[in-house]
Amino acid sequence: MADVKDNVYAPNEVHVEDVHPEGEFELANRGTRFGAFLLDCLTGGVIGFVAAIAVPGLTRGAGEVVPGIGLLFVAFLTLAILIVNCIFLHRNGQTIGKKLVNIKVVRSNGERTGLTRIFFVRYLPVALLGAIPYIGFLFTLTDNLLIFRESRKCLHDTIADTIVVKA
Repeated sequence: MADVKDNVYAPNEVHVEDVHPEGEFELANRGTRFGAFLLDCLTGGVIGFVAAIAVPGLTRGAGEVVPGIGLLFVAFLTLAILIVNCIFLHRNGQTIGKKLVNIKVVRSNGERTGLTRIFFVRYLPVALLGAIPYIGFLFTLTDNLLIFRESRKCLHDTIADTIVVKA
């Protein structure tokens, strides 16, 4: 039988070094990333909780709820969380959850990730594909399960050329 090296149809063997020098930064572990995700979900849950408590109290006199005030209140809280996350993402590649667990998003070479890359390349494609009826949840599930690869990169990390590291 012929040796693989003699097989002209065999795929090329190429050894590729990591983009970043060894030891420059440490990848965040999967549990920490999941914890940051849960904390980010919790901030959204806080909005719902506050709205559920406060909106019924926003009445006009004899128990009559002011039309649209609840929606306006929830929109204000959502906008506030979004602005805080944008500031954190712009400054250091962190959301509220990532800041609390001390991890951040950077480019694969260790450089700072810009806010436009984070939103339009990292989050937007995944959000749009995840919103497709019936199959979007499969895409979202696949995206998140890819964290179990050796590189610890989800699909959105691969698309945006980002990694999550310890801050």
